[in-house]
Amino acid sequence: MNHQTIDPDLAGLAKLTDAHQRLREQIAHVVVGQDDVIEQLMICIFARGHCMLEGVPGLAKTLMVSTLADCLSLQFNRIQFTPDLMPSDITGTEVLQEDRTSGTRRLEYVRGPVFANVVLADEINRTPPKTQAALLEAMQERHVSAGGRRHHLPDPFFVLATQNPIEQEGTYPLPEAQLDRFLFKVFVGYPSREEERQIYRRTTGIATGGVEKVLDGAEIPQIQELVRRIPISDHCVDYVMNLVRATRTTEPDRPDYISKWIAWGAGPRAGQALILAAKAKAGLDGRTCVTIEDIRAVAHPALRHRLVTTYAAQAEGQTPDTVIDRLLNDIPVRAGAEKVDGQVAQVFRS
Repeated sequence: MNHQTIDPDLAGLAKLTDAHQRLREQIAHVVVGQDDVIEQLMICIFARGHCMLEGVPGLAKTLMVSTLADCLSLQFNRIQFTPDLMPSDITGTEVLQEDRTSGTRRLEYVRGPVFANVVLADEINRTPPKTQAALLEAMQERHVSAGGRRHHLPDPFFVLATQNPIEQEGTYPLPEAQLDRFLFKVFVGYPSREEERQIYRRTTGIATGGVEKVLDGAEIPQIQELVRRIPISDHCVDYVMNLVRATRTTEPDRPDYISKWIAWGAGPRAGQALILAAKAKAGLDGRTCVTIEDIRAVAHPALRHRLVTTYAAQAEGQTPDTVIDRLLNDIPVRAGAEKVDGQVAQVFRS
């Protein structure tokens, strides 16, 4: 591979690493703490995936997402999901328009709020399955069909859906097959004591200025393509495969506790999510290939919503996260897993 091909990739990687640091600095001006959550949101965006965010109200989820969109020069829309929300309320609908000059009438498509770069689907479990399915179809296909025509969504397109874990009455939990469409499921926890003190001081005084633009929105699709070109060795791919296959009760060499605690394991999309997320993490950190530690770092958000636990697991206090902890301890790492195959390593070689 010649230097004309290599140099732009290396320059792009350096730009991504610099943007990562600047994004963290700018978001820290507005959002206190939540460093891990912000990191995982950035991984989702640059891996071209969608994210499910779960946490109690008042933890700055909306502020976090809107600030990130501002830093990336992206259009941001928030949709508050309610039980009476219809699919056309989010995707748009055709409206009959009349030309007063000629008197002719025609159907014109009016776009809904899903036509944005970053869409916050707030409390997605409060709306009926039909409306949920309309959003999930748009997430997967990246277009909306209306009146026999396809209307393409903007690129980049990122959906962040939130769920409130403390209220389950009158909700419509997403089926496991639909949760699988999300690259990550991220938990938002309470702030530390010092972070909470900063929140009180910052939000009850005079408002400060906004954030600076870090990237142009048009650059993000190029960075997403760059992330996909980051090399990963066969050893790392095999580790991902072994980790995913170990969650299935049908595998003969699964750990014994899987049959007891897991009703349904992860499918191949989980492995794809692990690899793409690990590539994005490596790129954000400025490394030219994926390591085992990258995979382990993204295992919990990439797998937790793809594992269905049994009643026995719930009775024993086991959760998908505790099962993933056990698997990370029990699945062996092959010798040489940190080395990149010679053929793959030609990309990004200086």
